[in-house]
Amino acid sequence: MTHARTGLGIDSHAFAPGRALILGGIAIPYEQGLAGHSDADVLTHAIIDALLGAAGLGDIGLHFPDTDEAFRDADSIELLRETLRRLEGAEVLHVDATVMMERPKLAPHRRAMIERLGSVLGVEPNLKATTGEGMGFVGRGEGVAALAVATIR
Repeated sequence: MTHARTGLGIDSHAFAPGRALILGGIAIPYEQGLAGHSDADVLTHAIIDALLGAAGLGDIGLHFPDTDEAFRDADSIELLRETLRRLEGAEVLHVDATVMMERPKLAPHRRAMIERLGSVLGVEPNLKATTGEGMGFVGRGEGVAALAVATIR
């Protein structure tokens, strides 16, 4: 691949008691985590989908299906590493991502997430956070969503 391609990734998970809250590969102290087959890291999942989309390789469910017990409680950072291997040498040029959640606040954890993701991606992602302003499942504090755009060459 000699030209740049861009992909979009979107993911969301509901809050669930008894689980760790993992975002961008970092454990965030909070009273509950996110429900999911893997560690439910919505941020990393959105980035994986964006990378797969840029490469024209489908989506995260195609590569790491939630029907496969091999991926139960999987570390999404490891899934990201495997995704990069499947891109067959494509260079990640840029990743821009937004996490949508009411609480907890991500500002104290932003730098750690950027560093963790950047160490795998090979580029420092641009990471943002926003709330749902009280609207929808995000605004009601029922879960978390993330959007990511990735450009590869």
